[in-house]
Amino acid sequence: MPGLDVVATRSPQSTTADFQVTGVLDSGGRHWVVRCPLHASAGASLEAEVALLANLAVQVREGVLPFAVPEPAGFAALPEGGRAMVYRQLRGRPLDLERLGPGPGLAADLGRCLAALHELPVRVVEDAGLPVYDADEYRKRCLAEVDAAARTGHVPTVVLARWERALEDVALWRFRTTPVHGDLAEEHVLVQDGEVSAVISFSETHVGDPAVDLAWLLASAPEECLDAIEEAYALARPENADAHLLDRAQLVGELALARWLMHGVNTANEQVVADAVHMLEDLAEQVTDAEPIGHREPVVVPGRPGDWAEGGDDVPEDAAGAPDDEDADPNSTAELPSLPAEEPAADDTASSPGAAADGGEPSRA
Repeated sequence: MPGLDVVATRSPQSTTADFQVTGVLDSGGRHWVVRCPLHASAGASLEAEVALLANLAVQVREGVLPFAVPEPAGFAALPEGGRAMVYRQLRGRPLDLERLGPGPGLAADLGRCLAALHELPVRVVEDAGLPVYDADEYRKRCLAEVDAAARTGHVPTVVLARWERALEDVALWRFRTTPVHGDLAEEHVLVQDGEVSAVISFSETHVGDPAVDLAWLLASAPEECLDAIEEAYALARPENADAHLLDRAQLVGELALARWLMHGVNTANEQVVADAVHMLEDLAEQVTDAEPIGHREPVVVPGRPGDWAEGGDDVPEDAAGAPDDEDADPNSTAELPSLPAEEPAADDTASSPGAAADGGEPSRA
């Protein structure tokens, strides 16, 4: 960046397997962030992220997204190829989930911000050249991950059966794919004045299952905050109700252990493998007697014979319409209350609350 006079480094400072990030301070007192890829694959991801950020910035300016995103201000060529991205540091501090409280405050704002991201048009991500999956493609990706983890012999049988059952349950996989951040974490969500001020690090963004972004919160946020997050999210996406969204989020959270295991196997890191095996064993103990993912208790409405078990012997007599009096004649017919005589139809049917708005057949409650 021509004319940028750097005088000191500042937070944020972090290094992952893909990126090194550091904050810098210039002589004018302005704070910047430098995001540098550490290998060619990360460099390609950064280039796609740059294109995506340009599309997201338009959504921010139009008020579609209620939070800020990084806007690249310059680039620095790297000796090994690729380039680092420089952008103005966004206001806010990293989210601290442990300090998250229930109610209509920050927890609800998190739900609304996630909903806004998931309501973006697919073209915002697709035009940036990032991956786009439909529901079945994403399910098959998850199934492939489970198969790879199973081949290591480290996944307990009860956990493997639980995952396979969920992945074969077609009811769980009927949903509309959406833009997904894909790498949400506390350090990637900035907060100021009790609300989300910015979201960063979009290198894993794709079109896929919105449960991916919710899984992080369901696994890490305090339990008393989950209702506020879920309710705010659902209210912000009323036209796209997903009955099994949270079920898939639970599955995604559990599959993170399989991904951690495979990371250890692929990098020959025995410490990571041992850590993953330990967590999988803990999960096996937790789910041994648990209901399958997506299980729903049947809803029974008292007094409706259709809600009772089939077979007849277990159906209560009063529910089936039999008389309660043991001495009653079993051949007699129960007397029904008489209905009032119908009145002649009025000429102006539109004035009747039961009449159809277009003058057609009256609606039936």
